[in-house]
Amino acid sequence: MSFDYRPGARRRPWREVGGVAIDERTPVRHLTSARLERRRVLLWPVVVLVLLGVSGLALLGVATARVGFVPVIVGALLALLPVGPVLAAFLWIDRWEPEPPKLLLAAFVWGACGATGCALLINNTAEVVGESLLGTGGGDVVAAVISAPLVEEAAKALFVVGVFLRRRVEFDGIVDGIVYSGVTAIGFAFTENINYFGLAFREGGFGDLTGGIVAVFVLRGILTPFAHPLFSAMVGIGVGIAAGSRKKWVRTTALLVGYVLAVLLHAVWNGAATLGGGATFVDTYFVVMVPIFVATLVLVLWQRRREQRTVVAQLPGFAEEGWIAPGEVTLLSSLPSRKAWRKAVRERAGAEAARAVREYQHAVTELAFLRHRVAQGLPVPNAARRQAQAVGVLLGARAEAVRDGLVRSAATRAAHAERRRGTRPRR
Repeated sequence: MSFDYRPGARRRPWREVGGVAIDERTPVRHLTSARLERRRVLLWPVVVLVLLGVSGLALLGVATARVGFVPVIVGALLALLPVGPVLAAFLWIDRWEPEPPKLLLAAFVWGACGATGCALLINNTAEVVGESLLGTGGGDVVAAVISAPLVEEAAKALFVVGVFLRRRVEFDGIVDGIVYSGVTAIGFAFTENINYFGLAFREGGFGDLTGGIVAVFVLRGILTPFAHPLFSAMVGIGVGIAAGSRKKWVRTTALLVGYVLAVLLHAVWNGAATLGGGATFVDTYFVVMVPIFVATLVLVLWQRRREQRTVVAQLPGFAEEGWIAPGEVTLLSSLPSRKAWRKAVRERAGAEAARAVREYQHAVTELAFLRHRVAQGLPVPNAARRQAQAVGVLLGARAEAVRDGLVRSAATRAAHAERRRGTRPRR
């Protein structure tokens, strides 16, 4: 199917139905089925939100009953502090092809309410069973070293795998998997920290570095805020590998290996804290966790470079098709160039024009990844229609971005400045 959108080009008989481009030759019964499917799609989020809301209220009630109302409030305020920096780190990772904000919000809410509720129910049951079988103290060990890693990692992974299965087009590789799993884990850690901080405040007040809420905050909020995101990142890496493979056995193996690694890492961490002393915990932190964290960071940076190369490889073809201007290829080839372009537009034409340029840049990236997936033979449902829609979005975004003469002038000046630097594409 042709995707030529240049003036005068022969166009396919598309028309818009319910916000979706539909071939005029599509039978009416298919359109009716599409409407019914859309109603189901709209219904499910409502059901899920209601369930998550009930779960959140239940968690709040349990926490209040366990530690008291005031400690819960203090714990919640302190639990918010690590969320901002850790979330900002994951959004920085996701700069080349930002995921939909609604999906990221859903990931956080699932981690904070859904996954935490599932884990609370099963871990408490495991603790009771452990106490009855192993005696006093046995329940804590079973819950921390066996139940928590298995259940918590599975509960967090449910959202990521669900997005992968239902909206596979949103996954372009390992970076996306790490971002979704990380944001889910941030939500989970937020709720978990409320309980830990609240309990520490109830038992020891504010305290100092040796006890009370200050000591717990230093440990969980400053030294190990990336613990849960690091565990879950193993699942994200597995999902990212699965998204980039055409072989079913590779996808299945990647998902299973990612989950097993997350469970093992979580179990080692909890085991060091529960069974070992302070020295064992410190050794585990520096010998196991820090190297794995560094290795994961290196992997993320490498994958970000891969994302850049994917976009850069598509840009000349976009220019040949007339979807972007040839002079914009350089401006779209690196994050610093894109930022400089938006800055130049903001200075000359205002913030609204800069936002339009941002939307245009995002549309270019989305189409680049989509065409890359199709070229690689990866599964893309309704690939022809998605490409047609993506091209239409890009052209509409570009028309909005360059409609002002000042914007076109700023783009020209930015392109000239980039060429004068003579630099290769940067991250």
